[in-house]
Amino acid sequence: MGIVKNKNNTCYCTVAVSSLLRRMEKMKTQKLTLGLLLMNLFIAFLGIGLVIPVLPTLMNELGISGTTVGYLTATFAIAQLIVSPFAGKAVDKLGRKIMIVIGLFIFGISEFLFGIGREIEVLFISRALGGISAAFIMPAATAFIADITNSDTRPKALGYMSAAISTGFIVGPGIGGFLAEFGTRIPFFTAGVLGAIAAILSIVLLSEPNRNEDNNEQISDGKNGLKRIVAPKYFIAFILIFIASFGLAAFESFFSLFVDHKFQFKPSDIAIVITGGAIFGAISQVALFDRLTRMWGEIKLIRYCLILSALLVFLMTVVHSYFSVLLVTFIVFVGFDLFRPAVTSYLSNIAGNEQGFVGGMNSMFTSLANISGPILGGILFDIDINYPYYFATVILFLGIVITWFWKKPVNDSLNEVKASVDN
Repeated sequence: MGIVKNKNNTCYCTVAVSSLLRRMEKMKTQKLTLGLLLMNLFIAFLGIGLVIPVLPTLMNELGISGTTVGYLTATFAIAQLIVSPFAGKAVDKLGRKIMIVIGLFIFGISEFLFGIGREIEVLFISRALGGISAAFIMPAATAFIADITNSDTRPKALGYMSAAISTGFIVGPGIGGFLAEFGTRIPFFTAGVLGAIAAILSIVLLSEPNRNEDNNEQISDGKNGLKRIVAPKYFIAFILIFIASFGLAAFESFFSLFVDHKFQFKPSDIAIVITGGAIFGAISQVALFDRLTRMWGEIKLIRYCLILSALLVFLMTVVHSYFSVLLVTFIVFVGFDLFRPAVTSYLSNIAGNEQGFVGGMNSMFTSLANISGPILGGILFDIDINYPYYFATVILFLGIVITWFWKKPVNDSLNEVKASVDN
């Protein structure tokens, strides 16, 4: 009997080890897949920012106004906003992988087109294609992440996704400025090559995920959708996403024009300031976000981020030296970089089985801000170069006021647990 017992124990151990190895292999595959998806999102949103450092040069080459620059910057977000609903349906119908691959190839084409464009019409077509590519990639990547995660790991993965998008948008101008030293159009050819490489890697390394039926939501009619948008637990967060994204778009879209006109910055100077600010903001996010969230909770952290951002955006209009511009830019990105994961974490915690809905609304309100910010900023820039920053400061201040009336839903069980930590 003792021999049989030992054999049974050996059998159980073998099964346990085999099961553990399979789980480890699955986790390794999921991490690789998530990493590749995040890289794709980073590359796609890098394309939004790449254009910013060379805008002064393009303005001189093509003789365009600040208003036209605003429309050019906003074209990306307009195309993304229009195509996103159709792309979202295609993701469910055709599959996640194929939409990501097509989106990356379109992105590469758009960047090459911008690189060879010598007419303003060609540049508008390029930015529209870039927005279409983002509309293909975003819902596909979001659905992909939902398919490979569970309710415990999904909020963290969505937070990484948000960070990849924000980092791409912020780092883009820095990379574009450095590459512009070798030629005004070099940043776009480089982005085109990266897009093609990412598409090929996706073809080789990504596999279509198994659909997670638990994550599927019933399609609601327009009325129910509108009711969900204006639901108190969501609506204020969505409005603040718009406000913060508007502030960031207004700040960054005209930063290169602002410092070129006011301080005669070169593309390399712009690259140093924005890249340094992005790196400083990313380090602050990693080092401070978890600690500050536990200390204050998401709502207070969002409020303080808006206060910091509003103050520093205004200070950009009164600084006069290279060092002061550097310091203000470094710190302003801390506020924006901490805001995004804070609001994403808040929405993930209260969304329950509506993760797809809040993710889509997050993207929609961000796109609306990326449209209106550059357009209004361009019109104001033609009147006075300080006006875009004055207006962004007012909008951010409005967000600060809204946060004082914002309360966390007390009937949400997840938030009740978290509230004990926040207090």
